[in-house]
Amino acid sequence: MIENEIDAVKWIHNRKKYGPKPGLMRVEALLELIGNPHSDLEIIHVAGTNGKGSTVSYLRSLLMEEGLKVATFTSPYIEMFNERIAIDGKFISNSDLTRLVDKLKPSVEEIDKNPKTTGIPEFEFLTVLALEYFKEQDVDVVILEVGLGGLYDSTNIVNPLITAITTIGMDHMDILGNTIEEIAYQKAGIIKKNIPLITGNIEQSALKVIEDKARQLDAPTYCLGQEYKVLKSSSEEEWGETFYFENEEISIVDLNTPLQGLHQIDNAGLAIEIFYLYCQIKKIKFDIKKVRSSLKRTYWPARMEKVMEKPLVVIDGAHNMPAIKSLIENLQSRYADKKIAILFSALESKSIDLMIEKLLNIDNADLIVSSFDFPKSLEISKHDFSNLDLSYKDDWEVVLDELLKNDDYDLILVTGSLYFVSMVRLYFKGNSQSMI
Repeated sequence: MIENEIDAVKWIHNRKKYGPKPGLMRVEALLELIGNPHSDLEIIHVAGTNGKGSTVSYLRSLLMEEGLKVATFTSPYIEMFNERIAIDGKFISNSDLTRLVDKLKPSVEEIDKNPKTTGIPEFEFLTVLALEYFKEQDVDVVILEVGLGGLYDSTNIVNPLITAITTIGMDHMDILGNTIEEIAYQKAGIIKKNIPLITGNIEQSALKVIEDKARQLDAPTYCLGQEYKVLKSSSEEEWGETFYFENEEISIVDLNTPLQGLHQIDNAGLAIEIFYLYCQIKKIKFDIKKVRSSLKRTYWPARMEKVMEKPLVVIDGAHNMPAIKSLIENLQSRYADKKIAILFSALESKSIDLMIEKLLNIDNADLIVSSFDFPKSLEISKHDFSNLDLSYKDDWEVVLDELLKNDDYDLILVTGSLYFVSMVRLYFKGNSQSMI
């Protein structure tokens, strides 16, 4: 018997040894055994290389503004395991998590007896648990974020109301493919027959793959820059972004998001277009005033998040090359005249050398590379940094303590792996001067 949340999370983590694996047969078998809870849920399915979390957060705010009970399934978590499964922004409780693991455990043991379905991995099990929880709680709409890829992701067992693809970039190439077209094909796997698809900022070669798939399945497609548009506008706001949105029916000026970065305009625009389409499908009045207010309340931690004012410290989980590119564009747009210190660490599975190369191209920044206590995290001893214009030290806390005492920098930026950034966030949470 699973008696508490510690045992529950331990049991879930123990399923890591089985995956990831291709195919949906294990998820389908487990869902069938518990009565297919997903078949009674209204779902918006979101895939993409980057921008999923921010888009989900914007969309949740927009839907909640209408008084809807909104469930979200996201990954990874920043501070606590429970945040991956939430309703109206409130994480699943320890008691509900414990209860559901204990409830589903016998069904997992049952499908483990079948050689064809044995060994359901952690993420697949967590998908099923989330869907069961959302069905129990009688939510109005679920925003379901893809874990990896799309075609073979465990979330792809649903029949959604709307699908969305945020961005396509070179990440997880060992699983998804070595070209942008191959990765786009995997993401396009969430497209369903006759179900509308909305796409974000996607380069043409990848978009063609997606549009071809949508055409084959008669899925109406709404693309950024075509059926809807966003445009950055000037603002007096000290933080965040101001932009203009329009589609074939409406136009809205001076929208503001508290999330900083030019890419956040694309993410917010995508969320608005999804919401607009949802309102049409559900015959809900689209209220521009509500759109404005809900965007301003959107919150997503560890994405260009200001954690301290004096000195100015920002954390950003730029964990792959596309995210690093967006980060650099934002730094060049906002902080070109500032002196910046960048503290960076990542997982060894990422393109570390390329990421460092890009960060070194920022003229007004000093780069410090460090490590952190996490499986497969960057090991400084495995890299030769001696010929690069950077400094490196294993203990990131020592580095950060030194930076906070240094008056030479206008901005201290901590970036790289979300697992690393989440540790740094907890470090600041215990600081009396922190804004968290």
